[in-house]
Amino acid sequence: MRTQAAVVYEAGKPMEIVELELEKPREGQVLIRYLFAGLCHSDVHIAHGDMQARLPMVLGHEGAGIIEEVGPGVTRVKPGDHVVGSFIPSCGSCRYCATGRQSICDMGATILEGCLPGGHYPISGPARHPGDSTEYGAMCMLGTFSQYGVVHQSSVVAVDDDIPLDKAALVGCGVPSGWGSAVNTAEVRAGDTVVVIGAGGLGVNAVQGAAYAGAKHVIAIDPLANKRDTAREFGATHVFANAGEALQTISELTRGQMADAAILTPGLMTSELVTDGFNAVGKGGKVVLTALNRFEELNVNLPGSELTLWRKQVRGSVFGDCNPTTDIPRLLGLYKAGKLKLDELITGTYRLADINKGYEDLLNGTIVRGVVVHEH
Repeated sequence: MRTQAAVVYEAGKPMEIVELELEKPREGQVLIRYLFAGLCHSDVHIAHGDMQARLPMVLGHEGAGIIEEVGPGVTRVKPGDHVVGSFIPSCGSCRYCATGRQSICDMGATILEGCLPGGHYPISGPARHPGDSTEYGAMCMLGTFSQYGVVHQSSVVAVDDDIPLDKAALVGCGVPSGWGSAVNTAEVRAGDTVVVIGAGGLGVNAVQGAAYAGAKHVIAIDPLANKRDTAREFGATHVFANAGEALQTISELTRGQMADAAILTPGLMTSELVTDGFNAVGKGGKVVLTALNRFEELNVNLPGSELTLWRKQVRGSVFGDCNPTTDIPRLLGLYKAGKLKLDELITGTYRLADINKGYEDLLNGTIVRGVVVHEH
């Protein structure tokens, strides 16, 4: 079948809307009709070359839709199911899934290759230059910037039919990645003081995760005034334009003990921001690195003696240390109960043809989260 999709052919160049060919689902695979896709900064990392991925690639790794067809051996979903795509698959049987760490499932090793398990590429299209591949990858094995996709059943989670799928799409990456960075990775407890550096799509979810966990003070730091205002709406008690301005207030609020956790969710992780987070926490404090940069970028350069003597910790977080099969329904349950903000995250909607305008708005900081509405 044919599908319209947004493809990146060359790092640093805009995405192009092209018509591609999609195979029928094979063993363990499903055909999904995407209805909505979220705009996440991680796709920018691929488009800009910050993360090296196999190209050409259909971008998009937040999405929700309806299962149209299933291949042989599929047991997790059936035709007609409403599903959320999880940017981290969960096979259920590798060492990490079996020990409750689905966010580092072994099947996720190929998410930047864009192929399904076994090296299969179900999407094909024209070669742009002689010698180029006609096999197209899909971002995080999903490629939600396409009207249709063939994905492995381990990459989708069934959700209740009454949940609006434009909101549900956001729970495939940005919401759990931010919320879980506070609740799971930073292990925020009632009465804690938490600093969140970067109040974009991930950061505001870290803010609401910290508030949900009972933090007494949630300090959001972002250079953009509109993002600071949004952070307040999501539970921040104090906001600042930069870490330097925040340090005195953090000290005063904690009687010199400093923060219990600093969660770093900027557009690009830098050594300066890691240092800011490290300086913001006190004894036993946790510095959580959620944002990304180039793989070869060395951006953690900290005084080891202070790390040791003050028992500070630096932790990496992917998918907020959440387990997709249980935490995607859990988060949507909190949304239905009025305890998790999703509607307020969506501040821009776009047609697939306007995808580059959506990312321009994201990079300019004029939206918190944009959503692509697929036309069928």
